[in-house]
Amino acid sequence: MTTSISTWPTMMAQTASNATLATELSTKLVTELVIGLVSVSDRASGGVYQDLGIPALTDWLASALTSPYRLETRLIPDERASIERTLTELVDVQRCHLVLTTGGTGPARRDVTPEATLAVATKEMPGFGEQMRQISLQFVPTAILSRQLAVIRETPDHAALIMNLPGQPKAIKETLEGLKDSAGKQLVGGIFAAVPYCVDLIGGPYMETDPAVCQAFRPKSALRPQSPDAAPSPS
Repeated sequence: MTTSISTWPTMMAQTASNATLATELSTKLVTELVIGLVSVSDRASGGVYQDLGIPALTDWLASALTSPYRLETRLIPDERASIERTLTELVDVQRCHLVLTTGGTGPARRDVTPEATLAVATKEMPGFGEQMRQISLQFVPTAILSRQLAVIRETPDHAALIMNLPGQPKAIKETLEGLKDSAGKQLVGGIFAAVPYCVDLIGGPYMETDPAVCQAFRPKSALRPQSPDAAPSPS
C-alpha cells in the first residue's frame, strides 16, 4: 500500500499528538502521589467494631497535604502473612510512594505489624520510630512498649516509605503533627515533617504541605518554587 505524500502532514501531526499524549501520561504516572493506608486489626476487619484508623489518617492527610494525591486503603487482620502481602501489593503493584499502617505495634502475641514490615523492607529508617516514642512519652510512660518503625521498600524501578503508626486516632495525629503550645509554637516535632524530603530522596513526587498543620522540612538546595495552589509558607 502506497501512502500519498499529501497525507504525510496529517500522519506526522497524529504521531506528534500520540507522542505528546504518551509524555503526558508518563508525567502523570511519575508525579501522581499515591499513599497506601493499612489498618491492622482482627476485630475491626472482622466487623466487631468500626475501624477508626483509616478515617483518622484520611482526615489528617486531607488537612496537611496541599499536593494532589490518591489513596489506596486496606483493612486487614493481625496476620503476618496478610500484612506482608498487603504491603508488597501496595508498593509493587499499586506503586504507592508512602504507606502508613496503624495498629499491631504493641508487645501482645498478635501484634506482628513491625515483623511483617521488616520482612518486606530493603532499608530500615530508625529515626521515625525513635521520634514517635519521644512524642508519645510526653503523655504516657507506656510509650516505651511501642514498637513502631519505618522502612524503605525498593524494587528495580520504584521505592516507597512504609511507616507503622499508633492505633488510636489521637496518637496518630500527635505523632504525625507533633506537639504545639497554645500559641501554635512547635514544642516537639512530628515525624511527617521529614516525610516529603524522604520521598524526594527515593525518587517519589514532590510533596507540599500546609505549614499551619505540618511544616515540611527540606534543605535549601532541595526546595522548589511553591505551587500556586499550595498554602503560603509562614513568614
